[in-house]
Amino acid sequence: MAKILIVDDSESIRVELKDILESAGFTVFAGVDGNNGFQIAESQDYFDFILSDYNMPGLDGLSMIQKIKTLPKYETTPFGMLTTESSKELKDAGKQAGIVVWVVKPFEKDRLITTIQKVFEKEVNGFFLAYTQL
Repeated sequence: MAKILIVDDSESIRVELKDILESAGFTVFAGVDGNNGFQIAESQDYFDFILSDYNMPGLDGLSMIQKIKTLPKYETTPFGMLTTESSKELKDAGKQAGIVVWVVKPFEKDRLITTIQKVFEKEVNGFFLAYTQL
């Protein structure tokens, strides 16, 4: 199954996401903030999907994604943002950075799993899921 990196500074969110995604069959790695998320991405051969919080100390989620995308192995990796933020400006910046899924907290477990699975189905067909919000 797919290998996913989740990055969130909230331990309870990380634990919840890890449990949800592992129960759906995904292999999950977790980072505690943007800098740690970048280090994990850099140290691994690949991730099939990266899901990050936006508001984190140090390196925010959008900046982390932009930094990860500078690594050649992640140029085509789909990214998602999991956040309480929903401003049009931030979503537009996210879309420009390559974010294909925007999830607003709190989220529904089943919709999160379904949305991530759709990302992989669309990738197999050569295009990504349309920019969406749960």
